Amino acid sequence: MKLKKSKMICYVLSFPAIVAVLFGAFLFIYSVTPICSAGEKTVVVDIPTGASLIKIIKILHDADLVQNRFLFHALVTVRGGARLARAGEYEFAANITPYRLVDKLLHGDIKKYSVIIYEDSSLSQVALRLMEYKLISEKDFFELSQDAGFLSSLGIQSSSMEGYLFPDTYFLDRSMSTRKILRIMVERFHSKVSPEMVRQAAQKGLDVNQFVTFASLIGKESGYAAEKPLIAAVFYNRLKKGMPLQSDPTAVYDLEDFKGKVLRSHYKRKSPYNTYLIRGLPPGPIASPGLDSFQAVLQPAKVDYLYFVSKRDGTHHFSSSLVAHHDATIRFRNITNREEKAEKAVQ
Repeated sequence: MKLKKSKMICYVLSFPAIVAVLFGAFLFIYSVTPICSAGEKTVVVDIPTGASLIKIIKILHDADLVQNRFLFHALVTVRGGARLARAGEYEFAANITPYRLVDKLLHGDIKKYSVIIYEDSSLSQVALRLMEYKLISEKDFFELSQDAGFLSSLGIQSSSMEGYLFPDTYFLDRSMSTRKILRIMVERFHSKVSPEMVRQAAQKGLDVNQFVTFASLIGKESGYAAEKPLIAAVFYNRLKKGMPLQSDPTAVYDLEDFKGKVLRSHYKRKSPYNTYLIRGLPPGPIASPGLDSFQAVLQPAKVDYLYFVSKRDGTHHFSSSLVAHHDATIRFRNITNREEKAEKAVQ
């Protein structure tokens, strides 16, 4: 009788352990079984700031990523889900396993956007690029880009961030504030435009803002690295002679209705940036130059050119005299006109 009673006690005491083992095994199978077999399909969910575990599970359930809330809650608890999850946008493969899903949440594996900011983009173009990915507030972007206190905290000695948002590839996520994104881009500028480069520019009589401004003019004039030192030489030579730089991009800078073609009327447009009307460099950059433009400022070609005119292929013809420049302008204009007429005839 006592033996039967002892066995009964053992069974009672061992029952919870057996249940726990069975549940653990079941939970393991659940955790490594793909949610669905939808191939390469992905699902994007947004976890709001301060969301509770129950709220997060509901969001995942509504996105068809969690079928059994109880088992998923148990899995999260086993994995240490008290700190689940960093707010932000997450992208999951539809055939992800619950274990991997929890892992991504625990590690804050937020969806990153690869954003390319192209060389010689203006401040407005950078804003449009970032807005394409819904990464910034347009209002905050332009307010912060001209906020004196913020500019000073970033080491920018200018009235705007124009020219200081370095062209590069950035990996950004939507949990980042506009302020943080701007800071990242300006810090990239400081990491690329080294103190040694700034020192060399100072030896040429250029402060940081003038250095960036000079480079931005070169970048807007030519997209070909090989001829940028020649463009730089032309500008240096004109500055030494007291000649206006007469850079076309400055004549249309900050012109909202610019159609893409510089007209003679633009040369007379009153603007502090228009180098057809002002002497020397404009008051600030007109775009974000790349490194080859900065290098051209520091190492201009040793030539006596004073003029250049665009050729059909986007490169330029350089001249040392006004007569030669005039001849080249007529020649290349005629070539362009003939080619345009030929293209229209074919169409």
